Amino acid sequence: MTIYTKIKKREYKGLLFLLPSFLGVGLFWVIPYGDVIRRSFFSAVSSEFTGLKNYQTVFENQAFRLAAANTLRFFCICIPALVTMSLLIAVLLTRRKKGMHILKSMFLLPMAIPVASVVLLWKVLFHSQGLLNHLLELLNFQGPDWMNTDASFFVLVVSYLWRNLGYDIVLWVAGLGAIPASLYEAARVDGAGEWKCFVKITLPNLLPSLFTIVVLSLLNGFKVFREAWLVAGDYPQNSMYLLQHLFNNWYRDMSFDKMAAAAVVTGSVILVLILLLQKAWEGGDSI
Repeated sequence: MTIYTKIKKREYKGLLFLLPSFLGVGLFWVIPYGDVIRRSFFSAVSSEFTGLKNYQTVFENQAFRLAAANTLRFFCICIPALVTMSLLIAVLLTRRKKGMHILKSMFLLPMAIPVASVVLLWKVLFHSQGLLNHLLELLNFQGPDWMNTDASFFVLVVSYLWRNLGYDIVLWVAGLGAIPASLYEAARVDGAGEWKCFVKITLPNLLPSLFTIVVLSLLNGFKVFREAWLVAGDYPQNSMYLLQHLFNNWYRDMSFDKMAAAAVVTGSVILVLILLLQKAWEGGDSI
């Protein structure tokens, strides 16, 4: 048996090993999403072909515009803040060798807390008669009804950062651990300071981790809907009204044509963002 034949056999075995996963992805993701794309061009009631009418209806819908703007604003604030904060904390943790595992566990603790408990914490803290307003009254300040003002948006932001900070820290720590210590030693011998080592060595070597962390943080951002819905219901204060609320309401009203069109638009935007991030990462990696 030649070496070429052996390699071919290994390739076939590898394909057979991956085949169940490919079948699962095709059956539970590719085919359903293809059906969503198809439905976006048809009427939900009469199944009549409507062309781009569903997309026009979606873009003219005020609720979609509000939800899309709030969701975009949410990600523009949360993703940079989460990535920056988690990186800084991860760098500090790697320098503090003593008790690092305990600190990482403490940061991961919010992810283990059930959503219902988080909602209860929200209500205790941010209710009009809640703990936060009680503390403000002790300082002679009159606190607002946080969940019924524009401040509710920032409550959502704080909740997202609190729950996802530990996860990103662990990913950053793994990336920092893969950087050879010899690079830092050589740089310090040449007279480089901490900041220069961070900019010239740490950041370039963390680009693969940055791509993974940003994508995962983006996807995890859609999970914040659970807390928002349990606290404020189907129609929260306007600044908290996200795309997930819109999809949930359209699903309840069986507006499958509008929901399909909005899902295709949202999925396309996320795909473009991920491709742009990948291109930026590949460009930075080649440098």
